[in-house]
Amino acid sequence: MRHPSDGTLRRLVDEPDGVADPDREHVAGCPECLSGLAAAQEDAALTSAAFELDVTSDVDAAWQRLSHATGAVEQPRAATPMASRRRRAWLRSPVVAAVGVAALLAGAGAAAAADWLPIFRTERIAAVSITESDLVDLPDLSAYGDVEVVDEPGVHQVADEAAAEAATGLTVPAVDELPRGVTGDRTFQVGDQLQVLFTFSADKAARAAARAGDELPAPPAGLDGSQFRLTAGPGLASVWSASSGLPALVVARAVAPAGDSSGIPFATARDYLLSLPGMPDRVADQLRSLSDDGSTLPLPLPADQVTSSSADVGGVPATVFRSKDGTMAGVVWVDDGVVTAVAGTLSKDEVLSVARGLR
Repeated sequence: MRHPSDGTLRRLVDEPDGVADPDREHVAGCPECLSGLAAAQEDAALTSAAFELDVTSDVDAAWQRLSHATGAVEQPRAATPMASRRRRAWLRSPVVAAVGVAALLAGAGAAAAADWLPIFRTERIAAVSITESDLVDLPDLSAYGDVEVVDEPGVHQVADEAAAEAATGLTVPAVDELPRGVTGDRTFQVGDQLQVLFTFSADKAARAAARAGDELPAPPAGLDGSQFRLTAGPGLASVWSASSGLPALVVARAVAPAGDSSGIPFATARDYLLSLPGMPDRVADQLRSLSDDGSTLPLPLPADQVTSSSADVGGVPATVFRSKDGTMAGVVWVDDGVVTAVAGTLSKDEVLSVARGLR
């Protein structure tokens, strides 16, 4: 008999009732698999920290942790041990990373302008490999202008599917068949629309560059004083939790991120932001390779933790990510302005099966 996969060994730790008897019997009598099981048990604490969740449904607390994690981007290089731990947690969260880099590219600002130019509309998602040193080196956007969160998502749990749909205007995806080991009732979470505004200031940017001993590249015409607006959501999620308290399966759907400008084109703003002092070259090169029309949302993934690949879900291109230790996987795609994601403590094949069976 073949050895059970790493995902099956991890499920013996998190959800032993979900493992088939033949696999359980094989592991019990196989020294190699017993060694793998011991490693999976040691890794359980690391996986719990990566998900950054306490218990099944305290969504408000989870959102606070997310906010603190994104704030870790703005810490200086000489960070405290606590800040370093927050930064590592940030790296392990693809969702947080995607929001952070999308905000960096699409911007934000302080007040609505009279005429907004659409510069960013998500039609597809592409993986971007990022290291911890890249994250530390990313420029602090607030040093180059004024950032304001106009509307916060207000993530919270609702009673049922109907309430989730009423709150967001989106349809809750119906799962055709749950993967083996995913059982129990699901909970429903919703988030309101996020809106962030940014006003670029050439003077503020020049002062920040001077403090760092760098020279600010000359801003393109029209950038000084320009405003950028990032919107995303609303969104909803169905969550099935394992006995460990971790999400065994999450199926989420949200209005795709979009960006608007008070007048400067997307490619102009993107190329200048990527030229700012401190932007890691390898990250800038990957982001420049994306479409010039602002239709591709970067999904940054920690290079040492996660691998990515492409797939097809219902005729739509999708990005699949999988932790290198085999303990979690996910798939995300965009269709008609809506992002859908499936993730959990599952294998790549399992999340793809769920995604392709959604109704």
